[in-house]
Amino acid sequence: MSEQTQARRRVVVVGAGMAGVQTAVALREQGFTGGVTVIGAEPHQPYDRPPLSKAVLLGKAEDSAFEVDFEGLGIDLRLGREVLGVRPADRELDTAEGPVPYDVLVLATGAEPIRLPGAEGVPGVHLLRTLDDAERLRPVLARQHDIVVVGAGWIGAEFATAAREAGCAVTVVEAADRPLAGALPAEVAAPMVSWYADAGAVLRTHARVERVEPGAVLLDDGSRLPADAVVVGIGARPATAWLAGSGIALGRHGEVVADDRLRTSAPDVYAVGDCASFPSGRYGERLLVHHWDNALQGPRTVAANIIGEAVGTAPAVYDPVPYFWSEQFGRFVQYAGHHAFADTTLWRGEPTGPAWTVCWLRENRLVALLAVGRPRDLAQGRRLIEAGTPMDPALLTDPARPMKTATA
Repeated sequence: MSEQTQARRRVVVVGAGMAGVQTAVALREQGFTGGVTVIGAEPHQPYDRPPLSKAVLLGKAEDSAFEVDFEGLGIDLRLGREVLGVRPADRELDTAEGPVPYDVLVLATGAEPIRLPGAEGVPGVHLLRTLDDAERLRPVLARQHDIVVVGAGWIGAEFATAAREAGCAVTVVEAADRPLAGALPAEVAAPMVSWYADAGAVLRTHARVERVEPGAVLLDDGSRLPADAVVVGIGARPATAWLAGSGIALGRHGEVVADDRLRTSAPDVYAVGDCASFPSGRYGERLLVHHWDNALQGPRTVAANIIGEAVGTAPAVYDPVPYFWSEQFGRFVQYAGHHAFADTTLWRGEPTGPAWTVCWLRENRLVALLAVGRPRDLAQGRRLIEAGTPMDPALLTDPARPMKTATA
């Protein structure tokens, strides 16, 4: 394809979060000269989400806008616009302001928080996903209210951490028998239970919310918890309802089903970030990864394939080692890999201590690790996972030994 022809191509990106913005930036960095439009539902300048549960929430930062010169990069940013649907046969998006034509479409709409049934419209009930959510919660923390957090997942723990730092009384209620029940095995999550009490927060497991009323949360065991504010953190799902009727294939979690090049079932339509799953050759199954690093890495593959399909270069395959981190209760927690199909679990260090690592292996090769306060383990372990290096389990359990020297 000639430079002149490429310059006439229009790439439209739906979603102005990390995945959408990075796709637009990657296209320019990799030399794409055609039109690039990013459409975002929120009116705010595109921003990063992790600081919302930390610096923005605690008033240490006003916002977390990306430092991207959209105008200088020739990126057409259309904010505060709701996308209503897409017609792949016509290569058009339907928006509240009218149709938007495209040559290549990138779906990067992320995920949306799951709402607590029966709690919508009740005063004092909050979610924490957007900048507006954080702005609404900031004065709640400043007034040091009694707060009930529903859900002891990553976001629940991070919010509880910020609320305790602000001096609020915090009770976290979790329907499962432990925190992070959906993310980690019971024996790995068990040491984290004490983190709540150490931070002065109350954790109640096996606790299901019966209903929320102004000023209180009622549990199914009859307990009534005072609550000036309720923060719901019970998970997220791909924001794909707007794709109904488009013919674009969705998976069992409502996510866009992408292939290993992040292409969807519709021609010239890609999907990236929290809204899409992809087949992992490394792990032998389809992965749906709701984490920041996936929204940062995937766009480079999308950009390479948009450009590559036009000029006939070899396709770029997306098969990352998933990675995420969480700061909670004074601890830096990092995870890399995918532990679901491991056959061995090993510990480096005592989980009662301030720093320890869990390693998951399959046939003596590292497939995942969780590092608490051991960033060097994470950095070395991630490279060992990528390389598929055989490990010596006896050496690996020695926390004083660098992981890179515990190979077979």
